[in-house]
Amino acid sequence: MIFSDFHFYSEVLGIQTAVYVLMPDEKVMKQSKEPVPVLYLLHGLSDDHTMWMRQTMVEQFALKYRVCIVMPAVNRSFYMDMAHGAKYDTFIAEELPRIIEMYFPVGKKREHRFAAGLSMGGYGAFKLGLYRPNRYAAVASLSGALAQDTIFERKANLSAGYLGEMVNIYGGEEEIRKGKGHLGRQADKLAKTPEKAPKMYMACGTEDFLIKANNDFYAKYGEVFNIEYHTEPGIHNWPFWNKYIEKVLAWLPLEKAEA
Repeated sequence: MIFSDFHFYSEVLGIQTAVYVLMPDEKVMKQSKEPVPVLYLLHGLSDDHTMWMRQTMVEQFALKYRVCIVMPAVNRSFYMDMAHGAKYDTFIAEELPRIIEMYFPVGKKREHRFAAGLSMGGYGAFKLGLYRPNRYAAVASLSGALAQDTIFERKANLSAGYLGEMVNIYGGEEEIRKGKGHLGRQADKLAKTPEKAPKMYMACGTEDFLIKANNDFYAKYGEVFNIEYHTEPGIHNWPFWNKYIEKVLAWLPLEKAEA
């Protein structure tokens, strides 16, 4: 594959930013007349855009498929237009796809766009799919932080610094309750027309501290959206995500690359 450390000025963020981009080589590109689909691969809370390639074999796994993988950096934003901060939701959902589709030979339709991520990135991927189902054909969450709407209910167990971050991101408990970044509330709306939802995939280790959030989300919406959900012994770590990003690539509707 071809690797690009792609830097550009983001009008939305007001800063220079960088994304890692993996593209099929020329031989694979020419194996089909169809546009190359794009997987937006999202990082977790303590990570940046480099971590998927530093900690997993995603590039090796991707050699099997005709796909472009885009790995952006969003700091600790939870992929939100922050109440007191940058507009990372607008950046990820609107500006970044426009830039990628301008500079790379990739598809520009819904069926060409996918999103996946781990932990905070799993939340981000599902948020893209639930809030913009007309733009993403499939989304996957690995060990996703899928219960952000309950964050202030758990404030007795969280540090003042972390709660301050959540206020900066969401605005506060009332704003989440009204629906800002609330996956469940958005899922309830989309459940009225589930045929419009993207394909959805979940995985979480049974010893992961986020297993309850994942089980609860699947219990409520798994049948509604026909979500594919996998659990097995595992914790919140890279060996688990390395294993399941390969499974996500196999699950996505991607063309196999010919040898």
